[in-house]
Amino acid sequence: MTLNSSQIHTIAFDADDTLWRNEDIFIHAQDEFINLLLPYHDEAYVRSHLGGVQVKNLEHFGYGIKGFTLSMIETAIELTEGRISGNEIHEIIQLAKCMLASPVELLPNVERVLAQLKGKYRLLVITKGDLLDQESKLARSGVADFFDAIEIVSDKTSDAYLQILQRHKLSADRFLMVGNSLKSDILPVLDLGAQALHVPYHSTWDHEKVTDETLLRYPQLTRLNDISELLDWLNLSSLENKKAV
Repeated sequence: MTLNSSQIHTIAFDADDTLWRNEDIFIHAQDEFINLLLPYHDEAYVRSHLGGVQVKNLEHFGYGIKGFTLSMIETAIELTEGRISGNEIHEIIQLAKCMLASPVELLPNVERVLAQLKGKYRLLVITKGDLLDQESKLARSGVADFFDAIEIVSDKTSDAYLQILQRHKLSADRFLMVGNSLKSDILPVLDLGAQALHVPYHSTWDHEKVTDETLLRYPQLTRLNDISELLDWLNLSSLENKKAV
């Protein structure tokens, strides 16, 4: 698959681990939770059980810190056979509050890239997760004003993207999605005939991972700050090709 930048009118960005760091917060919280349960089970077992509970609970609680917290509490009750204390449950809740209060740390050059693209393209944020948490992070990020619209969805499916395109009267073939997750940001968009650009983050939740073979099939940038240069180069190449014809 190749990008056709001459058609692109709207660029949408994922938020977590595309615009700012997020997975690192979950990794740290998970490590703290595992330490809490080490008196009951070994690390590998706790980690595996928590992962299974998280995935099972997605249909009930969705994505985000609140759902993750409920999964930690459920895991703690199950793995201790109900022996987990009220004080330990309180520790888990405090851990969740610390996650929610974590500062929003933009990834390198995000503001510069958005400033370069602003005015050339219509810019959107499309992110999934808890509404209150995502709204708070956007407000604290300092980059919300770069975007013409913000969409927070419970999950990123082809149908969810289609509804966004229809709501904003966007043509799929003029739409580009940029994100770190092939499973959530790239594949559902390509199914609609739109374009997508994968910018991997250094760490990916197991539920979002795809096979190495799948990874190699789609265009990828190592850094977000390369996107404006890439689009400029593609536009120039397209213009030169038209002149040659």
